[in-house]
Amino acid sequence: MADINELMQVRKEKEQKLKDNGVNVHPERYERTHSIIDARNLEDGTKNVSIAGRVMSKRKLGKISFLDLQDLEGHLQLCIKRDDLGEEKYKFLHETVDIGDFIGVKGDIFTTQAGEKSLQVYEYTFLGKALRPLPEKFHGITDVEAVYRERHLDLIMNDETKKRFILRTKFIRLMREFLDNHNFLEVDTPVLQNTASGATAKPFITHHNALDMDVYLRISPELTLKKLIIGGFTNVYEIARDFRNEGMDANHLQDFTMVEGYSAYWCYKDNMKFLKEMVTYILSNLYDGDLHIKIGEKEIDFGGEWPVVSFRDLILKDCGIDIDKFDTAESLLAEIKAQGIKLEADNIESLGRGNLIDQLYKKVSRPKIINPTYLVAHPIDLSPLARSNDEHPELTDRFQLVVNGQEIINGYSELVDSEEQERRLIEQSKLKANGDEEAMSIDNEYIKAMQFGMPPISGWGLGIDRFLQFLTNSDNIRDVVLYPLMKPRTSVEDEE
Repeated sequence: MADINELMQVRKEKEQKLKDNGVNVHPERYERTHSIIDARNLEDGTKNVSIAGRVMSKRKLGKISFLDLQDLEGHLQLCIKRDDLGEEKYKFLHETVDIGDFIGVKGDIFTTQAGEKSLQVYEYTFLGKALRPLPEKFHGITDVEAVYRERHLDLIMNDETKKRFILRTKFIRLMREFLDNHNFLEVDTPVLQNTASGATAKPFITHHNALDMDVYLRISPELTLKKLIIGGFTNVYEIARDFRNEGMDANHLQDFTMVEGYSAYWCYKDNMKFLKEMVTYILSNLYDGDLHIKIGEKEIDFGGEWPVVSFRDLILKDCGIDIDKFDTAESLLAEIKAQGIKLEADNIESLGRGNLIDQLYKKVSRPKIINPTYLVAHPIDLSPLARSNDEHPELTDRFQLVVNGQEIINGYSELVDSEEQERRLIEQSKLKANGDEEAMSIDNEYIKAMQFGMPPISGWGLGIDRFLQFLTNSDNIRDVVLYPLMKPRTSVEDEE
């Protein structure tokens, strides 16, 4: 097989030949009449159709050639006859156009005897040279790291990848549509923050040169959005890029996309009802009204009832530990060890009781939940921003939607008592000082804002990446993120 540098040199020579013959190899624009998918739906005999795309294959059979032209949503066969183009142009096309190049073509729609919708080309325009050859068609990109690092190649070579990311865009569009139609206002809040608050997670720290101070990349827009409720917004949401400097696995990324929404005068039960309506609206529009979603060999029914189960009951059923009987992290950890349960966290000895319970749940219970299930009644030390339950103040009015072993939505009735909020954040700060890197810092500006008065509020967050991972049955969450962060290449890799 030829060396990559030799292959590129041949293509550069073809590009130079184009230039020598007066061809603008980087034209400003090209006028299309149709996208390729629209052209495929035209009736035979439709004339003067102009499309553009990337050449994905090329076959020459004497006086006639067949090219496969591709854009984001489809392919179309091009039929190019020497007699239609003229001998010189026909020869020049084959001498200069490679697989991977961009061209624009004009012609008439017809269907071949083999039943293939095609365009009979009378005119072509060169639009862009691929100096580097594409991966071999039938093998595509098999190296997982290359798929993530060079997503553009993955999109070129794999139709399933394109469908996956088109689905992602449609999902977000439908979610916006639902929220906007229910009188929610979309906002943008700062990514750089003075305090790492809004969720229990280890933050990223960076330095602001102009102000000469360290700042945090937000782990959640929660506190800022709730300030907007204080300021008079009733229903507000943000599609936010969040950052958590934690471990990476098949279901977690350090930078990810969330949507968070907050509603004045609602409680968590209102949001549980509302979010079921939102999810079923999105899915019914994505899948033509069918709420029985096929995920691998499983069929999950989003149209039925969504069970509601308490945190305590779930853990008790799955491992026999009654978390209510262990009021300290030390006693709970001793019981977990006594049961022979090995948790995944590296800093297990320094976790507070809340994060310890969360790790236990993720180990023994979450993987078993397949159909949509609301998990409620979280312990208060696991939810420092949630409202205490009126009847059981050691629990919070919180819910999580879990599907197929993944947490899709997290929400609760918000804590609006400024004095109680300050007390809880002080406790979180003590945990952080004792080594729990996921505990929150106290945010005095948020406490001050709360002191101006807050109405009843309920809020929620939905992990877009994780939901799309579930819907597409992807093994790794990076499969639904266009360009996940990768370590930089340390050297120029050998290429064949």
